[in-house]
Amino acid sequence: MTSRYIAIDWGSTNLRAWYYQDGTCVDSRQTAAGVTRLNGKSPQAVFDEVTHGWREDNTPVLMAGMVGSNAGWKTAPYLPCPAQFSDLSQQLTPVLDNVWIIPGMSVQREDNRNVMRGEETQLLGAKALSQAPLYVMPGTHCKWVHADEHTVQDFRTVMTGELHHLLLNHSLVGAGLPEQQASLSAFRAGLERGVNDRDLLPRLFEVRAAHVLGNLPRDEVSEFLSGLLIGNEAAAMTRHYALSQQHPVTLVANPSLSQRYVSALALLGFQASVLDGDEAFQAGIRSIANAVAN
Repeated sequence: MTSRYIAIDWGSTNLRAWYYQDGTCVDSRQTAAGVTRLNGKSPQAVFDEVTHGWREDNTPVLMAGMVGSNAGWKTAPYLPCPAQFSDLSQQLTPVLDNVWIIPGMSVQREDNRNVMRGEETQLLGAKALSQAPLYVMPGTHCKWVHADEHTVQDFRTVMTGELHHLLLNHSLVGAGLPEQQASLSAFRAGLERGVNDRDLLPRLFEVRAAHVLGNLPRDEVSEFLSGLLIGNEAAAMTRHYALSQQHPVTLVANPSLSQRYVSALALLGFQASVLDGDEAFQAGIRSIANAVAN
């Protein structure tokens, strides 16, 4: 692959693209035309629009995310874990001439069945920028990834972001609440409860009871619930991977979401380095582009 290439993060609801020359991003574009929101257009038509003017001399393109799912443009097989990081650049799925999709990763064991698409590229970049035995990738479905220098050993998915949304908007916990306000104190209170109590399910109705009885301000329920869920997640997953507090943890996400997990991990005695998700993704794409060029 040449020093000129295009990187595309094509998810379910959005598409973002970056155009690189000599290792520098010279242009970027984004659209709401995720693979579930094509609005009657073909994936190729959307691809042609978003790369218009960029593909002089058949510029190589690397794509990651749901574009490689069975709902996307072309299915890119999952790499079963344990998987070598180097396998990502060696098992690309061709779509068009000089256009490839990066494979996702999977775990299939009796005690763990999991898949990821898009995060594997962020993970590759995170390894290059801030290597750690545990990577945490917060989001709607948070990934906790156990890896060493060469291999992704295992990962788990926790639906914390989606659960927060469902409880707040589609359950009795959030019924009748006013517009929610930011509250560090409410988040911290929820965080301490979540970190110190393994029994999450009985605590969920207590969130409603707390605001009904006047113990929790009705406009701070979202923050308390966020802390409760993230705290419980962090405690459960660090326990699962049996990490000592001396082990480094790398967080890969946007800054505001990362800070919530930094606070949870700090309560558990862990120090975490933080990487921006876009920076990690682009570092991962760059690593694959360089590998393919060689």
